[in-house]
Amino acid sequence: MRVTATVSRPAPGPAADEGLARRLRALACTAPLHDLDARKANLAGEYAVYSMAEVALAAIDLVTLSMDFDTGAEHEQVIGRLLPRVAAQAPERPAEEHERVARWVLENLINVGSVDRGFRAVYGTFGPDGAYVRRDYDFKLIEEVPGPDGGVYLRTTDEAVNVLVGALDTDVTSAQIAAEVKLEVLIGRGRLADAQLAAEQARYRTVQYAESLRRALEATRRDVRAVDWLNRVPDLIAEALEHVADRYRHENAILTNIRRVRDEADADDPRKAEHKRRAAELVDIVKDCIRRHTQLQSRLLEAGPLFRAEQDRQAFAAPPGRAGTDLYGQLLAPLLPMPVADATRVTDAFFARGAGLRNPAAVRVADLVELLLSPPLERDHLGAELPEPELVATPDDSRFTSRQMDTALRLLDLPADAPRRLSGLLTEARTLDPELPYLVTLLAVHAASPPVGVAYRQGERRLLFARDDGTPLDDPEFGGADLIVGTALLDVTGMAAERAS
Repeated sequence: MRVTATVSRPAPGPAADEGLARRLRALACTAPLHDLDARKANLAGEYAVYSMAEVALAAIDLVTLSMDFDTGAEHEQVIGRLLPRVAAQAPERPAEEHERVARWVLENLINVGSVDRGFRAVYGTFGPDGAYVRRDYDFKLIEEVPGPDGGVYLRTTDEAVNVLVGALDTDVTSAQIAAEVKLEVLIGRGRLADAQLAAEQARYRTVQYAESLRRALEATRRDVRAVDWLNRVPDLIAEALEHVADRYRHENAILTNIRRVRDEADADDPRKAEHKRRAAELVDIVKDCIRRHTQLQSRLLEAGPLFRAEQDRQAFAAPPGRAGTDLYGQLLAPLLPMPVADATRVTDAFFARGAGLRNPAAVRVADLVELLLSPPLERDHLGAELPEPELVATPDDSRFTSRQMDTALRLLDLPADAPRRLSGLLTEARTLDPELPYLVTLLAVHAASPPVGVAYRQGERRLLFARDDGTPLDDPEFGGADLIVGTALLDVTGMAAERAS
């Protein structure tokens, strides 16, 4: 009788491996803190007495609590507030050494010296086919950001806050509710030392929630189209306003309970005196939570007007004084029919002026000496191995299907000498598809300002246009002007002559 041994394999698929991946990312976020204690031996001097990870956690704490919507923590302010903690670890050492340790820890949390000032960890997961795949996890702990007054401030990232409170990728709302329920239970049982830790965790989650809103508003100021103001941000604002109202009532009740514990404690009893001190610290923490929620509420109320103002500013901004180069119409389309010998002269001239300046390899004498004295490195004949990119399919979130788009284009394919009213096109569109009138209206509105120059450079022969002659639109669903929609024929001969020139 023969027994066949079976080898168990890891469960394939992302669902079976997601828990391990989350724990690996959580471990990666703590690696820079452990690395500080491992590398302190490289410092010139005896620094074994200092606990660098403890100083790093204190620095993350200080920067997180100093963050505001527009600013963050100042570099020198964080150094000054770190000095007492560093000095407490080695009080016999000089003050210059304490300051050096504080600066070294803060600069390593910012990762000064790297290209993007970020950290990278490599972990492995199993793909859908069961194969082991290595992935890169890029993150930052403390980053330098410009302030509204021109200064540079320090802000902690979501990964740093997660390291501080001991969780990774936690939903902000559920974590905040859980922390405050835990806080209320601990206060009711008189365990104020544990309640203080829970209150501090609740405050960190409040900071993280405000940070997500600040990033959405910053992205809106740069480009309105980069932020989903149709679904995601309005849902975020509605949930955040409800969250602020619930937390404000909850924290006021907790504050009343803490004050009662503080006032009832007897200052003569040493145990109750410690109870009273803990209660007083809790009052300050919960007051800070209420202040942050009030500030968050004011920003939430300003989010809608800010979006509308940025939409108007970006949509109606003055066009640039000089038009950019149309790579397709002015470069690619004229070069494709040409011979390679003639096209090379054009591409060489374009890329010589379009590539821009190149920085020299050595900009200092020290860099030049190091470059000349360094021995040559043995390189692979084929070069370094390129990382395999992670491709994610873009979800199709369009309202209209390709079939509806083809039907609308056929409906708007009008003869050049027979324009039609928008009202008649909408009536005909309703007989074909109930959703088609919305697409026809959208295409007609875009045709009110047709891109003649782009169509001319790209060799288009026909162009859809729409004009308003003052006739109001009589339609049960749409209002405005009853546009005249038609097709214009472009000058093919003129386009060919311009392309040849």
